Formats: sequence, C-alpha cells, structure tokens
Amino acid sequence: MDKYVVPQKPSPPNPKPIPRKQWNRGLIELNGRMEPKYCHSVSGLLTESYSQIGAFPHLYHINGEPCPSHSNRIQTTMYPLGVRNLGFSALDFDNKGIYLASVTKAGCLTVHDFEALYCQSYASNPCLAEDESKLVLHLPSHRQRDCVRWNPANQDEVVCTSMLSDEVLVFDIGYISSQPSQVLRIGSSFSCHSITRKGLSDVAFTLDDNSRLLASDTSGDINVWDRRMSALPYLELTTPSYCTLNSIESNVENQIIFGAGKNGVIYMWDLRGGRASSAFQSHREFSQPSHRPLASFKLASFLEKISPLKAQSDIVAKSIHSIDLDPSCPYQLAFHLDDGWSGVLNLYNFQVTHIHCPPPAWLNESYNSACILSSRKPSWLPTNSIYVVGSSSENGIHLLDFYPDSSSPTHVDYNEDERGMSGPNNQTKRNRFLPLTEGVTACAVHPLNGTIVAGTKLSSLLMISQSHQPC
Repeated sequence: MDKYVVPQKPSPPNPKPIPRKQWNRGLIELNGRMEPKYCHSVSGLLTESYSQIGAFPHLYHINGEPCPSHSNRIQTTMYPLGVRNLGFSALDFDNKGIYLASVTKAGCLTVHDFEALYCQSYASNPCLAEDESKLVLHLPSHRQRDCVRWNPANQDEVVCTSMLSDEVLVFDIGYISSQPSQVLRIGSSFSCHSITRKGLSDVAFTLDDNSRLLASDTSGDINVWDRRMSALPYLELTTPSYCTLNSIESNVENQIIFGAGKNGVIYMWDLRGGRASSAFQSHREFSQPSHRPLASFKLASFLEKISPLKAQSDIVAKSIHSIDLDPSCPYQLAFHLDDGWSGVLNLYNFQVTHIHCPPPAWLNESYNSACILSSRKPSWLPTNSIYVVGSSSENGIHLLDFYPDSSSPTHVDYNEDERGMSGPNNQTKRNRFLPLTEGVTACAVHPLNGTIVAGTKLSSLLMISQSHQPC
C-alpha cells in the first residue's frame, strides 16, 4: 500500500499576517465608551455637518416704536461705513441650555427660549423674523452693554455690564420687571489706579459659591463682590498696568483666575494660598498690596518661539479679545486676538501649542476698518476641543480643531508631509470655514447638543446646526 501513497509536500513557512486596521467601532461596542482619539478622528464629520439653518433679525419694538438695536440695524444697513461698533456684544447659554441671553452695543438685553427659537428654524423661510411674543425678556436701554453671563448656581439670574458704566446689573427673569433685582458698584474708594470713572468689561462667577462675583474693569483690575455682604467690592485683584482687561476666566476648581489685557498680556492670580486666599474670608486687607498677579505672560513672546510663524510674520503685541478654557481639556486656555489670530496656551508648560492665522482682513475687497474695531467673542464646542471663532474679514465662522495632540492641523508641531488619513472614509483632519449671511461678533454654543448661535454686526441671531432632514 505504501507505493500508492503520494508523499505530502512540506508546508511552506507561515507567511506574515496581513496587517489590518483595527476596527474602532468594534472597540466602542466592547468597551462601552468612546476613546478621545476616536472622537477626534470623526470630528471632521461633525464640523462638515454644520450649516446655517435660521436667521432672526432684531426687529423688536417698544410701544410700537423700533427698539434701539432695531434702529441701529437700519442705519448700519443704509450706511455701512459710517456706523461703527454696533451689533451683538455677547451671548451666553444657561447651564441646561434652556435660555439664551444676549446684549447689544445699542443697549438691548434679551432672553430667548432656545426651544422656541430652534423650532422656528424649521420654517420654510430661513430669514423669518422671530416671534416677538415668545421673548422671555427684552429690556432696551440707551446705555451700551458689553457682557452678559448666567449665574451657574441660579438659572434665573442673568448679569450684564458695560464698559461705560461701573455697575453690575443683576436681573431675575423669574419676575417680570424692567428693573434689576440687584445693582453692584465699584465705589469711589476702589479707584486706586485712576480717579476716572471705571467701566466693566467681563464677568465671572465662582462655581462653589453663587454669592461671589468677579468683574474686570477698564483700569486693569478685577473687582470681587460678596453679594451677601455689600453692593461694593471687598477685594481687588490688581495688575501693574492700567490697561483694560477684556476677558476673565476661572478654572474649574475656582483656584486660579486668568485675565487677558488689551496690551496683549495674560495675568494669573492664585487664590489657594497667601493673603490672596485669606482675603476671601476677610475684607479688611484690601488696602494691602497683596493681590497682584502670581504671574503674567506676554503672549507675543510665546508666539516668537514658533519658528515657522516668526519667519513669516512680524510678531507684535496685540489686544486679546477673549480667553476661554476648553471644557473637554481644562489645561487648554484658548485666546483670540484683534487681528483674527486664535490659539491655545498650554497651562502645564505655558507654551503656545496651537495657532490659527487667517489672512489679514485688508486683503478682503470688502475690508472695513470699523469692523476690525468690533470685539469678537468665540466659544468652545462642549466636546472634541473645537473652537468656534467669528471671522474678522468675512461673513462666517471658523471651526478650529484644537485637539491637544500633534495630530491637530493647528498644532505647532503638525507635519503636513506626514499627515495621515483618519476617520471614516479616510477624511483628512482640517479646519473649516463656514460662510454665513452676516458678519459675526459673538458666538455661544448649546451645552448639550452643540448648536451654535452667532450674533452679528447687524444685530441678527444666526442658528448653525445640522440641517433638518425631512422624514
């Protein structure tokens, strides 16, 4: 029988297994959570899904007459080069995303029901005016308003300030009244830098105690109130400069306060130790010069360390319009400059890790120097480290990828030659410019669903979200 047996050929050595890309979605189903890198890989799909779904012009009336913002909108439309610094100053959502508060340079404070505003964007006419009867609050004033904030510990309280006034106005939307429920003032005894009248540029709350409120002023100081104690501040965080602090921010533990100056400097106060901390328990130490910043950083000097940027641009000190901490990465402090540049300062090593430099505004044929003077206030998306910035030269917004890794297209160490394809359908990570119908001055992002609401130079509200698809 052996002669009928065919000898078997020796089996070849095992070939190397074919490398296959790991199936990320399978890992999500197994682990039950989405890894940050996977979220970043699909963030391009998120930014590409955004589009303008509604526009609501500020066509409100008071006793049958157009409100100040309505009148200024008409003047700006008729004389675009003769009217300056109009439109929305600031927008802010409450923690639950139920209400949207906004203020205009003309002096209007409005509170919108977000659900009513969003549902109206389903209308067939995308430029349909908002139903004025559905406004929660509309308080016109002939005094300029520059900042609006919700009290995170009280969803019925909204505060606003003006750079032409030394008062913080607190409104309670639970009561139908045109008068503020509380007025906080700086007071003459707190004018250590100057005898001129101070204005207030930005407001912040401490999350652990809703009775304490901070406001930056036009003399380079941050005033701190304890609303249970007095209508006057009991503490002042000072700077060596008399320059306006345009924006302030506190970290999640309320231990560090950041302030951004018009002189291009970011200041930092540490409230965890020393007299700056003890002053929160005692208001008697105000007269002692113990509340100066722990550190200050000239942003231009950090930008000079980025060799490719320095080789292409002249780095000079520029006014910082806004600073914002990344909600999904708390050590990233985003900044936005008056020339349209945006970036991230890493609070661990105090280096600029991301930078976005759009073309200068004067290259645009529709360049208007009055538009450059308008302050812009960007905002973060709640996830994926995407920064929403109004363009300084065009009608639209930038959706900037500020993911804390060198794979971000705005990272200073990003290598375009070695960039890989990532995400579904091999999409390349990139920033996106989204054209809109009007120029944007302020942005606010819904804390839950990521809908973007942009305030414009013509006092309109533009809603930006995923397009509505018919069933």
